[in-house]
Amino acid sequence: MRRQRRRRRLLAAAALLVCVGAAAVDSRLAVRTYTIPAPQLSAPLRLALITDFHSCDYGAGQAQLLSALEAAQPDLVLLGGDIFDDDAPGANTLELIPLLLQRWSCCYVTGNHEWRTGRAEALKAWFSAQGVTVLAGDCTLFSKDGAAIALCGVDDPDVGEQAWAAQLEKASAQRPEGVVSLLLSHRPERIETYLSYGFDVILAGHAHGGQWRLPGLINGLAAPNQGLFPRYAGGRYDLEGTVLVVSRGLARETTRLPRIFNRPELVLLDLVPDA
Repeated sequence: MRRQRRRRRLLAAAALLVCVGAAAVDSRLAVRTYTIPAPQLSAPLRLALITDFHSCDYGAGQAQLLSALEAAQPDLVLLGGDIFDDDAPGANTLELIPLLLQRWSCCYVTGNHEWRTGRAEALKAWFSAQGVTVLAGDCTLFSKDGAAIALCGVDDPDVGEQAWAAQLEKASAQRPEGVVSLLLSHRPERIETYLSYGFDVILAGHAHGGQWRLPGLINGLAAPNQGLFPRYAGGRYDLEGTVLVVSRGLARETTRLPRIFNRPELVLLDLVPDA
């Protein structure tokens, strides 16, 4: 009898370990939605944020990602950098972008991995030729059903520190008054600089969710340019009247380390007028 009880306990513990292990390395696409009050709006807008795609494979025709977008029905798709990778082949990105543009308008900023290719300017030209709005020190007005936002964007700082600072200054100066202002920039760790410009919403990626997470305990183990236990690994941060949203990104098979309790994610942002 005792042996049977011990055996059952061992089997239960083994089953639990298998379940926990499976959950830890689960790489299925997650969809995360943040609702952000925007009193300047006359009607709600939904934005989809894609970051750190790194030319990964989301099924034939990128169907997993496109199906999630179709279900979400965003008004605009934002590409927040590292859509290409400097090491992995670019075939998946070359396939994804034209498919996105068949359904949605898209805006793009570079990430550090595009600059690592040594072909960042050529990649920006390719995006532009496809019909993507490339933001590099620019601010564009997007409107739908009378609701408008000012979307500003800058290159990754690997463009060069002086050029990056000049782009940020230029983009900020282009914002019209009385309109919700968003900054699309790859790097979340530059938040102190961003805050000095007074954008309403800042959107970033780069941190890959800290790669390894323990939900409820550790929001990320390590992130580029932030080190161990990064403050801005992923999620929503309410800071001095500005909302920072950091996507955990879409990279999975192209990462050097596996993601642990850190599923790749598509971020949706619902900008809504105050009730």
